[in-house]
Amino acid sequence: MPTRTIGIVIDGATGRLGTTQHLRALLAMRGESGLPLGNGDRLMPEPVLFGRNPEKLAALAEKSGGLNWSTDRDACLADPAIEIYFDATATGGRPDRARAAFAAGKHVYLEKPIAENLEDALSLARAAEHAGRKGGVVQDKLFLPGLKKLRKLYEANFFGRVLSVRLDFGWWVFDGGLYPAQRPSWNYRRASGGGLILDMFAHWRYIFDRLLGPIAAVSCRHMTALPQRIDEAGKRYEVDVEDHAFAMFELEGGVLAQIGSSWTSRVKRDDLLQIQVDGTLGSAVCGLHRCFVQPLVMTPKPFFSPEQPQAMNFDEQWHEMPDIEPFENGYRAGWELFLRYVAEDAPFPAPLLEGAKSVQLAEACYRSHRERRWVELEPLSL
Repeated sequence: MPTRTIGIVIDGATGRLGTTQHLRALLAMRGESGLPLGNGDRLMPEPVLFGRNPEKLAALAEKSGGLNWSTDRDACLADPAIEIYFDATATGGRPDRARAAFAAGKHVYLEKPIAENLEDALSLARAAEHAGRKGGVVQDKLFLPGLKKLRKLYEANFFGRVLSVRLDFGWWVFDGGLYPAQRPSWNYRRASGGGLILDMFAHWRYIFDRLLGPIAAVSCRHMTALPQRIDEAGKRYEVDVEDHAFAMFELEGGVLAQIGSSWTSRVKRDDLLQIQVDGTLGSAVCGLHRCFVQPLVMTPKPFFSPEQPQAMNFDEQWHEMPDIEPFENGYRAGWELFLRYVAEDAPFPAPLLEGAKSVQLAEACYRSHRERRWVELEPLSL
């Protein structure tokens, strides 16, 4: 079978997402002799690592099998062997970097959020069309086993009429004092595109639009729970973005969803992300990998006694869905879709307009907080 190579520059290659998620996914494809295409050919990704620290880049390149690396952005964009520009670095400045890649004739694949404001996000979608290049945004959570099982329940009409949805997400991110923080400091600075809502509600937008039901309107409140943190250099800095948010989504059809998201909340549930859907015929609770159900005919009848502790063990009254389909790494699944989109114009569900919808949701949440009211989400188009 003929093999075609395709150069991919990874901006932010030495960061957590760049290394442990995206580069790992591309290297897995390389280890399997490339990605099979519809015509029988194989597409071999050729990653080029890009960043600012030559020592880190050289070490990662050697560890990854002798990949090419560079600290020269212009040289990468001018290289005709590089067809795709991928951005996994800080959100701040992403639109300018992506526009430069389009101007250089590259296809562009971006981590979310694709921009800090809706105007920039829509401009990127227009830039892709103007350049005649493909653009896409990462939507990795759609491929998680727990969420795929939840979607199967919708398709099987397990819930009957859906009554409500509740999404709980988050964990305690240390401030750098007692223990090092688990998230980079740029996440907590407005100038670099930080903020919980801008970062995490991008996931909630595509999860609802694709799995749970399109969002029609939002009401949101947020806060900065830890106003000071310590950065990677050991210096204390002021946090000027939110790290804790609560929202209500009204879905098309009137279903209400409760959204709790926090980087300052200690976990006492089955997973870091937990989604509960309640319907007339049954309920389900899913995490990242597991999903539990309780149909109407097996729903218990709890009681309250002021004199005795609750006798029922509610966790035992749920039944786990089995693993029927094989596990699929969400980052690799996204790359396979985007590479086929570029190589053979295959269908791709996450063009840059979808990334703009995520930014639209974040802006609506911020506006709702400022004005203390519900904000409707209008349809987006180019």
